[in-house]
Amino acid sequence: MKRFIVVSAAAAVITAAVALPAQAGPATAGPSGTNQYVVLYKEGASASDAQKAIEAAGGSVVKVNTAVGLATVTTADPGFASAISASAVIDGVSHDRVIGGVPKSAARSALGSQSGRSRAVEREGRESGALRHGRSTKAEPLSELQWDMKQIHAEEAHKYEKGDPGVLVGVLDTGIDGSHPDIAPNFNRSLSRNFTVDIPADANGDPIDGPCEEEPDQSCQDPNNVDEDGHGTHVASSIASPINKLGISGVAPKVTLVNLRAGQDSGYFFLQPTVDALTYAGDIGVDVVNMSYYIDPWLFNCTDNPADSPADRLEQATVIRATQRALNYAHRHGVTLVSAAGNGGTDYTKELADASSPDFASEPGEKPHARTIPPSCVSMPSEGEHVISVSSTGISKRKAYYSDYGNGYVDVASPGGDTYDNPDNVRDITRATLAAYPKSLAVANGEIDVNGDPTVNYVVKDCAGATCAYYQYLQGTSMASPRAVGVAALIVSEYGRRDGRTGGKTLDPGVVEAILKGTATKTACPSPPAYTYTRHLPAGNTVTATHVCEGTTGSNGFYGKGIVDALRAVRH
Repeated sequence: MKRFIVVSAAAAVITAAVALPAQAGPATAGPSGTNQYVVLYKEGASASDAQKAIEAAGGSVVKVNTAVGLATVTTADPGFASAISASAVIDGVSHDRVIGGVPKSAARSALGSQSGRSRAVEREGRESGALRHGRSTKAEPLSELQWDMKQIHAEEAHKYEKGDPGVLVGVLDTGIDGSHPDIAPNFNRSLSRNFTVDIPADANGDPIDGPCEEEPDQSCQDPNNVDEDGHGTHVASSIASPINKLGISGVAPKVTLVNLRAGQDSGYFFLQPTVDALTYAGDIGVDVVNMSYYIDPWLFNCTDNPADSPADRLEQATVIRATQRALNYAHRHGVTLVSAAGNGGTDYTKELADASSPDFASEPGEKPHARTIPPSCVSMPSEGEHVISVSSTGISKRKAYYSDYGNGYVDVASPGGDTYDNPDNVRDITRATLAAYPKSLAVANGEIDVNGDPTVNYVVKDCAGATCAYYQYLQGTSMASPRAVGVAALIVSEYGRRDGRTGGKTLDPGVVEAILKGTATKTACPSPPAYTYTRHLPAGNTVTATHVCEGTTGSNGFYGKGIVDALRAVRH
């Protein structure tokens, strides 16, 4: 079974839903030392009673997600969390951050940190020297580099279904470069939203997103069509880059992309933006969402771990409950929920060790600490109810060496790349996956020269006449999940009905999931099931790791119900 804590199936709407703005509001003005919290109301509690309780405890409400009953609150009172948690109308409270912190160091590129903090992504092979690729005469010039599309028979599926523009795919990530030439034709800016505000530093003064004045617009509030990390753009392109004689094609090249930005430039993802993005997706008729991350600051959320303080346990319980309410809301409103399984190379159904959490300091001096993680703890959103969890495969179809797994945790598998999946077990960047990359980041990171040509082996350029675009190789379950999302979008396109509410298409998420799993290629565990990965690293050392696959050919810990198949999905 999936590891999750059961919460109520539906959240009561606290008040009438309010329209969310196109951009997230300010982080609130306040002196250094002002704290920000997220507060979860009891289901059925009135918004006015909850607000009175918050004010009585010394807090000020900044905004409320009425669909879930989650409020962002600021306070200068150090006893706020203790006081508010005692209220009969409050279900939980989580320390969010300190307002007004100044970074210890401004060491950061002007456009995004490229820190590799994005969940479930491996940025490997960053050697200098461009790889030379020829242009294909097939539908898309770089299609010969897309081994992942061949693995799931996407190009064959396009003979029957390329996707319907009425199908909306939401990308909860670090943003989407809506101006990228291989994304722009399918990008809907009017529906896109940014639910985040850049965070210059954490409570210890360590840089997170960097100083606001170093942003291109000298602001901590980014437009809804930019991506200053690159992760979200890669995900979006994998789903729906159009067939336009430029670069690559996505799995569903005619569906519509909606940027539901929930991640910071630095790759952190926090609770309130995730909840806001999910409920907004349900409100506007999004059909499928991709979630290639976990919610910070806890990789695993435990409600009774002895290594955690009572306040930490309360925070983690709040993350579980609030996220599940948002997932329930989106699912109830017709959204198919898909998430990356994670990159820890661990079995989520076994006892684990975690020394990475909390990974964000919301109080001065806060640091990660070692914890033993029993199966009762959950990583959100991948272990939430209604969520399809996706593991990653390499070019040979083996489970990628980094991919998390677990019999009952993984629902399906999908190609996300494995740079060591070759006979010699040495790094080959072309065994990762290729998708769009913002030119602004390539320039800021010095990855292209004055002529616009790549200087590194993980960036590829393609031009159609005077229009040029850039792509990068990445691997991770972050890359596997959007390819499964693309197949889900094709399913909605092929079998969905017209949605009288939005004018687009719709298909019950349960039906989408059943088709996605039922048409996946059943893939057996390795024989023997204890598979040892060997990697000869560029530094000269060799690393080995053994992962044990449990289950049957029809359902196991490495592949779930099997590797997704676009052709079978639209022709079953």
